[in-house]
Amino acid sequence: MSLACSVRVDALLTGKVVPYTRSGSHSGIDKHPHTGLIRITELGLAGDEQGDLRVHGGIDKAVHHYPFEHYAQWREDIGARPLLDTPGAFGENISTQGLTEATVCLGDRFELGDVLLEVSQGRQPCWKLNDRFNVPDMARRVQDSGRSGWYYRVLHAGHAHAGDALTLIERPHPDWPLVRLAALLYQRVLDPAQLEPALALPLVPSWRKIIERRLQHNAVENWGKRIDGPAQDA
Repeated sequence: MSLACSVRVDALLTGKVVPYTRSGSHSGIDKHPHTGLIRITELGLAGDEQGDLRVHGGIDKAVHHYPFEHYAQWREDIGARPLLDTPGAFGENISTQGLTEATVCLGDRFELGDVLLEVSQGRQPCWKLNDRFNVPDMARRVQDSGRSGWYYRVLHAGHAHAGDALTLIERPHPDWPLVRLAALLYQRVLDPAQLEPALALPLVPSWRKIIERRLQHNAVENWGKRIDGPAQDA
């Protein structure tokens, strides 16, 4: 992808935290399009909320982007359902067509309105997708498919609205599309020759820790808690 790349933002979405499916859980995954101008700060879109700030939101997960072109493949995989008719099914804040994990690189910088965004990491899907879609292994499907979306940190706060262009202006790591990083993590790679080059990247602390631990212990982590979630009520 050249630095001339620009796509139209079809929707900017926000959601409020509400009680979720399992005992004691809360979530803001149910996002809906925002009309008009919206402010975007280092903590994300104004009015958007996250249910568990230990693992969602924050500076490195301020804005979630999910490609709308993935929706057609999901309809083939799990069948047609109302959630997949419009953007927001995956809890995304930005919906576009024309960018995917294969064409977006770690560290890419994009202008949106007068906001400056930087790709910080891919999404690590959690069990809340299982319950949202009523598909017991949906989070694992999202992870294994590579159709997980990604997060931005906000380098310069400002305003934007649906219909604005999202324009790539800088690409410091052209050899590191998000699919390459996802393959390291999710294909459970232990080969130092593949892992060590990633340590030169500006990885978020949690991703750096994963790679360092694999190199140190020659073992992969257990994702059961994140992917399967807490036990459901009887």
